[in-house]
Amino acid sequence: QVQLVESGGGLVQAGGSLRLSCAPSGRSFSGYAMAWFRQVPGKERELVARVSWSGNSTYYADSVKGRFTISRDSAKYPVYLQMNSLRPEDTAVYYCAVGGGISLNWRIWSHWGQGTQVTVSS
Repeated sequence: QVQLVESGGGLVQAGGSLRLSCAPSGRSFSGYAMAWFRQVPGKERELVARVSWSGNSTYYADSVKGRFTISRDSAKYPVYLQMNSLRPEDTAVYYCAVGGGISLNWRIWSHWGQGTQVTVSS
């Protein structure tokens, strides 16, 4: 069953903004760091941003630094990914995940949402 639920994807023009959110459904993930990954066809799933359980520690891929912000209220859900200054190369399916600690490797993360499509038109 779905354990994480994402929302907020859609179609936006280059330079625009979107906010994604992710929250548990059906079970608690208390104490978990959360990450956002993205994937395009034919490529590996890549980590975009990660936030600690407390919300005090974050990590960003170089490709999104200064444009994306991951956030959560202290030790709470949902987790948000604010995406500004979007570019066509940001087009992907975006997934939230928990259970991977600080790993950058998507294979380590144990629980996933169903994914939400983000499309940025030029």
